[in-house]
Amino acid sequence: MGTKPAEERSDHDLFRTELVNLIDQRHELVKLAALIDWQAFTDKWSPQFESTTGRPALPTRLMAALLYLKHVYALSDEAVVERWCENPYWQHFSGERYFRHELPCDPSSLVRWRQRIGEEGCEWLLAHSIEAATRAGVIKRRSLDTVVLDTTVAPKAIAHPTDSRLLNRAREHLVAAAQDAGITLRQSYARVGKAAEAQAGRYAHAKQYRRMQREIRKLRTSLGRVIRDVQRKAQAVGGEIAGALKDRLELAQRLHQQRRDSKNKLYALHAPEVECIAKGKARTPYEFGVKVSVAVTANEGLVVGMRSMPGNPYDGHTVDSQLEQVGILTGHTPKTVLADRSYRGVQPPSGIRLIISHTRRLPPRLKKLLKRRQVVEPMIGHMKADGLLAKNWLKGAVGDALHALLCGAGHNLRMILRHLRVLCLAFIGWLMLVDPVSSSPSASMPRPAVG
Repeated sequence: MGTKPAEERSDHDLFRTELVNLIDQRHELVKLAALIDWQAFTDKWSPQFESTTGRPALPTRLMAALLYLKHVYALSDEAVVERWCENPYWQHFSGERYFRHELPCDPSSLVRWRQRIGEEGCEWLLAHSIEAATRAGVIKRRSLDTVVLDTTVAPKAIAHPTDSRLLNRAREHLVAAAQDAGITLRQSYARVGKAAEAQAGRYAHAKQYRRMQREIRKLRTSLGRVIRDVQRKAQAVGGEIAGALKDRLELAQRLHQQRRDSKNKLYALHAPEVECIAKGKARTPYEFGVKVSVAVTANEGLVVGMRSMPGNPYDGHTVDSQLEQVGILTGHTPKTVLADRSYRGVQPPSGIRLIISHTRRLPPRLKKLLKRRQVVEPMIGHMKADGLLAKNWLKGAVGDALHALLCGAGHNLRMILRHLRVLCLAFIGWLMLVDPVSSSPSASMPRPAVG
């Protein structure tokens, strides 16, 4: 059984008031709901969520709206479903006919939906946010001719990596996995490892780095002994190492072998895909996450392309893939691309002109246009401050790709909501000028009785 729209799932109830009669139709979320083509989501996703047994699948509009609201208001999966019960505008935006007092779904349903729709589905969400911005008048069609490219880092939700902490945690995880597999170890080094990790932190705080390195060597030696003990006991039993024990053993061996000058270092045991990226910032010299390429329009700053770039590639090598995504999402190939000096030495595809900052001997028109390159910087700042780009909680490299796309969609919707809010305030101000008596808030209030 496939998904059903909200109006088909609930019959008309004479004893309940519909949401359209409760809310203000001038609200920006109400207008935004009318700008999005929700039927396209049903046609696109309903065949993927057909359920032959059990309860019917959740409505596609509900799940798409929850993903939008999560990234517009920078909330977690748990917080967005809890606030959904309290906000009638959110329920109207999700396609509900009557106000509901129960949760729309379990928060884990959002996790499964992201996994089911994948990167293609999140690109679909970003593309529809661009279409809604075009319908709302936030951008014009000719704005797609000039885009700005830049890269940033989407930090992962991990603790700051230190050698002492990583080595001790790897030993603890490996000991626990061996015990679950029924392997009795000669020694677990639990007391020694905990004391060495704490002492290494004290020595680092006191800037006594030789003593700190001595404690780290103790931790590395303990981890190596546990690794060899697990391998010997597994061979003696005659069984092949598999499952969780194999994964823990591979991570422990990788961490035990890496040194200061090693490549492809391990910075988090639960997120091996995390990379250390140096962006040259004084406040954060190094960031731990994944590089993200961003494409925005030069005039308005609307996100027209956003994707993760694992492997920390050179910025110039991301141009072709990023422009390809812009063409897929917007159906339009830009003619001019503005970028900073990190994109030097790159030849863009034919028919596209790449203009780099600080380029000399440019015509006055292109010099003026190049000043719009800085528009991408505050847009990235807004996505990190107002959105969820500052910390990624999704798992794996796939989670990095989905998170980047959804952050771009949330930024576009925030721009649309702000645009609609300004239009509504301008319309109210115009009414105040035309008829200040009838349009004032006190005009609709009942007058007190006299006598």
